[in-house]
Amino acid sequence: MGGWFRLALGLLAVVVGALWTVQGLGYIEGSVLTDQRIWAVIGPVLMLVGLALLWLGVRARNRR
Repeated sequence: MGGWFRLALGLLAVVVGALWTVQGLGYIEGSVLTDQRIWAVIGPVLMLVGLALLWLGVRARNRR
């Protein structure tokens, strides 16, 4: 995987994870995810995966 791909995928994972977290906590209404506590757990896990991908992407780009 290239550095740009990891950066893009990591950023997407962080944004989606944050969205799932606030939906799971009930701060955003109008979704099937609203007030479902499982999404308040899955969201931060996805954000951590995204942060790891961002870190790997930055490392891959700096090695060039």
